[in-house]
Amino acid sequence: MHLLSVNVAEPSDVVWHGTTVRTSIFKQPARGAVRVLAHGLAGDGQADLRHHGGPDKAVYAYPAEHHTFWAAHLPPAKLVPGAFGENLTTAGLLEREVRLGDCFRVGTAVLRAMQPRVPCFKLNVRLDDDQMVRRFQRAGRSGIYFSIVEPGTMQAGDSIELLQRAAYAVTIQQVVDCYYSAEQDLPTIQAILEVPFLRPSLRAHFLALCQAPR
Repeated sequence: MHLLSVNVAEPSDVVWHGTTVRTSIFKQPARGAVRVLAHGLAGDGQADLRHHGGPDKAVYAYPAEHHTFWAAHLPPAKLVPGAFGENLTTAGLLEREVRLGDCFRVGTAVLRAMQPRVPCFKLNVRLDDDQMVRRFQRAGRSGIYFSIVEPGTMQAGDSIELLQRAAYAVTIQQVVDCYYSAEQDLPTIQAILEVPFLRPSLRAHFLALCQAPR
């Protein structure tokens, strides 16, 4: 597993359907080493701190392997590092293999996998496609949000090393599949709810699924 690109952006204003939107989703590859700070990457910002960023969503990674799937939906010019607003474009780091709570060394920093991405409309803005959020959800290719366990530095070409396997046998992909599935996989949902650091919004979602009439 390794990094293909480290991508950052500060908030800026873009016009979308006649409305000005402030966003930092237009990430661009950084040159050289990037500092990993306590709550994010140096040179990277968040326009909406209510819904983005924070300690549990400090760094967002997206597998380049998914570009093969997206090639049927997006022109090649759009499938570049940072295309999905990710900080880290990765090779070998896949949602189906990463557990909630897995810790990885990336460069000299240590990151912990925390949750999948649930996209907002700004993904539509980034890819200039009104249907992109819906396609992204249906595809189930979410990418992974990480918290920062130890600051450090990272750059393109750095290895990604699994340091510690989480005690909870729940993968990022299982969370994604249960989140969007019309069929309730109650055993897996119960396993997800047993993860103590599950974000409150996700916990509320899965508790509601458990309590829904059947």
